[in-house]
Amino acid sequence: MEIMQNKNSLTPKRELMLLVTLAGIQFSHVVDFMIMMPLGPQLRDLFTLTDAQFGFIVSAYTLAAGVSGLFAATYIDRFDRKRLLLCLYALFGLSTIACALSVSYHWLILSRIAAGTFGGVLSALSQTIVGDVIPFERRGRAMGVVMTSFSVATVAGIPGGLFLASEFGWHIPFFVIGGLSAVLMLLAALTLPSLNAHLEYSRGRKVLPLIVQVLKDRNHQRALVLSSCIVFAGFTVVPYITLYMRANVGIPMEEIPYIYLVGGLATLFSMRWIGQATDRVGKAKMFRIMVLLAVIPLFITTLLPPVPLWVVLISSSCLYVCMSGRMVPGMALVSSAARPEWRGTFMTINSAVQSGAMGVAAFVGGHLIGRNANGELTHYWTAAMVGALASVLAVVMSSKVHLYTLPHGTQG
Repeated sequence: MEIMQNKNSLTPKRELMLLVTLAGIQFSHVVDFMIMMPLGPQLRDLFTLTDAQFGFIVSAYTLAAGVSGLFAATYIDRFDRKRLLLCLYALFGLSTIACALSVSYHWLILSRIAAGTFGGVLSALSQTIVGDVIPFERRGRAMGVVMTSFSVATVAGIPGGLFLASEFGWHIPFFVIGGLSAVLMLLAALTLPSLNAHLEYSRGRKVLPLIVQVLKDRNHQRALVLSSCIVFAGFTVVPYITLYMRANVGIPMEEIPYIYLVGGLATLFSMRWIGQATDRVGKAKMFRIMVLLAVIPLFITTLLPPVPLWVVLISSSCLYVCMSGRMVPGMALVSSAARPEWRGTFMTINSAVQSGAMGVAAFVGGHLIGRNANGELTHYWTAAMVGALASVLAVVMSSKVHLYTLPHGTQG
């Protein structure tokens, strides 16, 4: 049975404010991760970095997020959700300020690890709060609102980061994120109710046996496979889009930001519609539709010949819309597959699994892709093939997970 927060029943207006606040929190830590990529040239020159050293700066956030997600599974269900969110978000904001103040490569690495450690848990905690507060029949729409943050991050992260860095210096974007975090923390303190009904289930339980119990649940295992396949399918291709567009399609570097800008704007509008359709059509059905649709632009993107920019923008925008569109019903399924009393522990484990799947997918994609004598990428389509196979597995697993709904709800 679903955990109910009856004493904290939210009015529609306060519910919307809560979702917007959670979306803002998601936005801040997603931008914090994404903003490192466009800052690459400045950071390499400033700290005299090799490509491998810069690559480690970028990956440090994700690796730290994965490790901290596993560790967070030992404590996330033992604290009031609101207090824990405010504490972690404050530490994330301070870590981001530390990034802005970095004066050496090692200082920057440590700051990125700290930001990933606290920021990585925020995503799982935000999704857990949605699962605790929002009724099942509106959860798809709610996930759509929260996950709109990824679209806004794509729009604001790369073009905005480039503008701020070029006009005012590389450290300014991190100061902006830190300031935004302070504002959002205040909003979270005002809009989030006290969320502690889950504590009665975890009181007196030992941590490690609880994690083992969560992982031994066959439904949780299927949900984790589903979640990892969703992430894996996209990250075999997405990290290498810029390389392919420059080397094979002939898009100049100064036009690359338009790919992210237009794609982000497209998903900004599509995510809300997909969230509403998810509740109307059904979580599982909408997920299958979006996964199958995503395979088409996945292959088109990896096989594009030299074409005008407008063709690239159409192709890449379709890819971003479909890829992000899978996440709305997909995460609604995954969060609903968790036993309500263990949802916090499960979602932090899920966050760590997704981070791991992201890294493995990028590693696999990088080893599938080669270069010819002209410097063009080869076998990029094989990365799309692997992603398509992962998508098929995700569709299979989506039909095998049991969803915990409200007493009068219906399964997706």
